[in-house]
Parts: sequence; structure tokens; C-alpha cells
Amino acid sequence: MEPSANLSDAANRSGSVQWLQPGDALACFEPPEGLHQAVAGKVQKEVRARYGFRVGALGLLIDPGTGSEVVPVSSVTPLPDAPRGFLGLVNLRGNLVPLYELHVLLGGDRRQADAGMMVLVFGQGEQAVGVVIDGYPVALNQLSQLHSVPQLPDALQAHVSAGYMQDGVVWLEFDHGAFFDEACRDYV
Repeated sequence: MEPSANLSDAANRSGSVQWLQPGDALACFEPPEGLHQAVAGKVQKEVRARYGFRVGALGLLIDPGTGSEVVPVSSVTPLPDAPRGFLGLVNLRGNLVPLYELHVLLGGDRRQADAGMMVLVFGQGEQAVGVVIDGYPVALNQLSQLHSVPQLPDALQAHVSAGYMQDGVVWLEFDHGAFFDEACRDYV
């Protein structure tokens, strides 16, 4: 008799919890959103969904190694003589985070900052940077790599390494760290 069967029988006799066999217990497990299991032969591996966000017509992927969060912004503190696309600073749990409108940095028109803006914050501490986004990031788990990257705004060219397609939408591999280092270099 297996050890787990002994525990199950003992639990049943005592009138307490009924134990499941390990295989049955795992079958009840529901993985968290964004984590999918794929079977390749007999080896089971985890496949993590990528997350993408929209800024205007652009779909950009969040680097899987980057900590990020979406926060509502209640107020933005503008700075005098700020460069185009820099909205100001936001207070995120006592930390000042620079807030950019990526749409403007890429040549689009400036939108009015409002209290209902959704902001995607990349990183934390001194490395944190926020961007205004159009809607919540979405989980993408069936990306197909494109053979070539579509035409991009000049400011974005050097910071996109690949393009992917899912459900007819193009998603770009975006190096946000290098982009904001370059975009801010002249203003620091």
C-alpha cells in the first residue's frame, strides 16, 4: 500500500479530511493566469504568456524579466521647461517616478493629462519609469514571430529587436530601458 493511501485511510477513519492521491490533487490545480502548460512528448514544460500594452496604434511587449505594474494616476507634478513627452513626476508609494507620454516621444500629439490615466510603471526605485498606456496590458501566449519588423517611428527603430503577430495584431519587442536612457540623455 502507498504511503498516501495509508494517510487517506487514517484520515477517513478519524472522520477528518479525505486525502487525495498526488495525481488527483495535481489534476485539481488551476494554474495562475498567464501560465500555461504545454506537453512536448512526455515532458511537461511551463510556457509563460508575454504581456503587451498599447500606445496609440503600437503594440509593445513588456520584457519578461522586467517588473511592472499598472497604476491609476491621481496627480502629476509637472516640471518647468520639461522636454516634449515628459509629463512630470508621480508619487508611487513615496517614490517619485518620471512619467512619459510615449505617444508624444514618438512624434504624436500631446494629450491632456488627467486623473484617470492608466500608467504602466517599469522597474522600481531609481530605475522606475512610467508611461501612459491605452488600456490594461494583455496576456499573449500564441505569438508568431514576423520575418521583418514593420516600419517604425525613427525614435523607436533602435529599440525594437523583433516583431510578433497574434490575432492579426503586431506586437513589438521593446527595450524600454535603452529607449528611456536615450530619450532622457539630453535632459539630465
